[in-house]
Amino acid sequence: MVRRPVAWVVAVVLFVEALGIAAVNWFLGVVVDRQDMSLAGLDPDAMSISSKIGGVVFGLYFALCGLVALLVALRNRPPAGLGRILLISAAVVHALLGAFAWGLLGWSEFLFMVVVLTLIVLLLMTYDSPAEPADAVPTSKDPEGPKENGGSSKENGGSPVTPPPAPTTP
Repeated sequence: MVRRPVAWVVAVVLFVEALGIAAVNWFLGVVVDRQDMSLAGLDPDAMSISSKIGGVVFGLYFALCGLVALLVALRNRPPAGLGRILLISAAVVHALLGAFAWGLLGWSEFLFMVVVLTLIVLLLMTYDSPAEPADAVPTSKDPEGPKENGGSSKENGGSPVTPPPAPTTP
């Protein structure tokens, strides 16, 4: 099966990405602080602190998504509830980052974001339960027991559910 290895890869990639995002934003905050730069009259200290806080928050978000993928890999069960919502939101974030990367950075960064997006979607899709075909016959015995003619309606080619008798008028 491909499910568990994909979950492990997604977990590792999201943890590395969490560290990378936090480190880059922290570095940008330090650069703004040391250069004493201002943007349209904003306070450089506020810009530095907000960059650092944003990096930590975004890094924690990716780390939490990585934790969900790690739990999926360890338990070999699909993500449910908040974990599924987190992974779906991470997929949306990677799609948006990929679009920005294509326009601002280039095709190699776009390709990385698309690969991570694909891995997250693959993780979400491989754990979906397959739909049971409509004509599938259950293997268990008929709970109603034998019919008048000696067998169940399924064995005689009838429908699994018999319709109720038609109403009569007095």
